[in-house]
Parts: sequence; C-alpha cells; structure tokens
Amino acid sequence: MRDVLVIIPAFNEAENIERVVRRLADTCPEYDYVVVNDGSTDRTAEICRECGFNMLDLPVNLGLAGGFQAGLRYAARYGYENAIQIDGDGQHRPEFIRSMKEKMDEGYDIVIGSRFADRKKPFTPRMIGSRMIGFAIKMTTGKVIKDPTSGMRMFNRRMIGILAEGLNFGPEPDTVSHLIRKGARVAEVPVEMDERMGGESYLTPLRSASYMVKMLVSILVIQGFR
Repeated sequence: MRDVLVIIPAFNEAENIERVVRRLADTCPEYDYVVVNDGSTDRTAEICRECGFNMLDLPVNLGLAGGFQAGLRYAARYGYENAIQIDGDGQHRPEFIRSMKEKMDEGYDIVIGSRFADRKKPFTPRMIGSRMIGFAIKMTTGKVIKDPTSGMRMFNRRMIGILAEGLNFGPEPDTVSHLIRKGARVAEVPVEMDERMGGESYLTPLRSASYMVKMLVSILVIQGFR
C-alpha cells in the first residue's frame, strides 16, 4: 500500500510548475506526486515532459473539480492511503505536508492546512466571506472550521474512494460540509501559505464574490437535499 500522493492540478502554470514540483521533490522526496495538466494552452504540459515529471495530461479543460477528481482516481487506482492537493501556482508550502500526515494518522478522514488554526483571521473582504462560510458550516454541522476556503486538504483512503467516484464532489467548502454531515472526522493543522509565484489568478473580486455566494447557498440550502 502506498502512503501519500500529492496531486498538483495545473492550468496554464508554465511560469510556476517546474519550481512547484522541484520544491516538493526537494522538501518531501518520500512522497509521490502527479501533475494534472488540465488542458493547458500554454507550455505547462511541454515543461512537464521536458523535466520528466509524472503527469496526467487531460485533453480538455475540466476545471479544478474535474482535474482534482482525475488525480483522486489516480490515487484510488494505485492504492494510495492518503492524497493531498497543492496548487500549481506555488501558494501551498510542501514542508507542512508531514504535519498534516501526522494528524491524519491520529484517525481523521480529512485534514485541512489552516492559515488560521492558531492566529486571528483578518477583516479583509475575502476573509469576511471566509468567516461567513465558516459560520454556515458551523450552523449546519456544528463543526468549527477556521479556514474553510483553504485548498490544501488531505484525504484518507475512504474519502479518496468517495470523492473519486462520486458526482459533484468538488474540492470546495460545501463538499467538506457535506462529508462532515455524513460522519467524516475533520481536523485542521497550522500552515503558512505564499503568494502566487507568477502569472495571474483567475479569482477576480467579482469571481470571489460569486464564489462566496455560491458556497453559502450550497451549504445552507442545497446540502440538505444531497
């Protein structure tokens, strides 16, 4: 049985992908990884091939949910005990994977790399949205999640199977909320995150606001019908 698979979804991350993978390999050489090239139109796939990186090359763009599910299906097929997502833009720091794995070994189903596990959350517009999502999760599940929008999440084998085969299980706070309601044990571990290494984020202020509304509606309304 294999231990941890690091899934790196990447869409047009030619400026970052080599540094992300090499940093991971230097920091955590004991863990396997797979880059999921999500139909990139830049040189992301070409760079991965030139460098000999382990890669799933999707022929079309499936979006973050589809790309991450492809990585989870890879993890399920090859028998990994745990899988974690780190972003292809370099924001997630691989040195925290070990502490997340240690927490997972205590018997949790999901471990979240949390920026606010041991510090206060700032009152920026984006973090106000995060507070609202956290409050919605607490209202519907009774569980306090301090960093619900963190994309650095580790899943155990049972969760890998559920997420790999199920429909509408995106790597988002509403999925975490749903899994908590279904009995998943969730913990948070303190991490630090960096700014994007290069390129531009797709999250404009308008998209961020739309995302927050979508998550709130999903957690407060839709989850009750799943």
